Amino acid sequence: MDYELFKTRAEGVSAEVHRLPDKAAALSFILDFIKTNGVADSPGAFALWAPCPFLEGLDQAELARQAPGLSFEVTKERAAQTLVGINQVSWGLANTGTIAGDATAIADRLVSTLSWIHLAILPLSGILPDLPALIERVDPAAMAYLALVTGPSRTADIERVLTIGVHGPERLVIVCVDDLEEVAR
Repeated sequence: MDYELFKTRAEGVSAEVHRLPDKAAALSFILDFIKTNGVADSPGAFALWAPCPFLEGLDQAELARQAPGLSFEVTKERAAQTLVGINQVSWGLANTGTIAGDATAIADRLVSTLSWIHLAILPLSGILPDLPALIERVDPAAMAYLALVTGPSRTADIERVLTIGVHGPERLVIVCVDDLEEVAR
């Protein structure tokens, strides 16, 4: 199954992968994750959630009340003070554990690159075998910026010492949701 290979490969590059059966369970997981990972209503501890299909039908004001420090208004200033950035990606590549999505919207880029923890919501139906399968689904005319992320940010540029979180998030948490539909945005 593509999910098992995706999970193995993503965890092999230090990503954390969680599979949940439906949107309600995923929302509960995300709210609990926010609360248990130090999110607070203070600079450096914010959670920032980019607009995405997952949020459709949810009361964002109520979610913000349940999780102090959670905001849905993505700005450069707020993103620079964010601990947890949340967005929805469209695809996962099983053979590499890579997540991929349309990042044309600046909000997606801000929450996924400036936060210390990137929490990505991935529809289980969006897990593809490999990059050629992804290329078949991408419409370059509809997407100005395709982001592919494999694990948390890492570099060994400095004296060949591996360092995590230098050029982006130090943690990548992927929430795979069984009943979400693949959405190419």
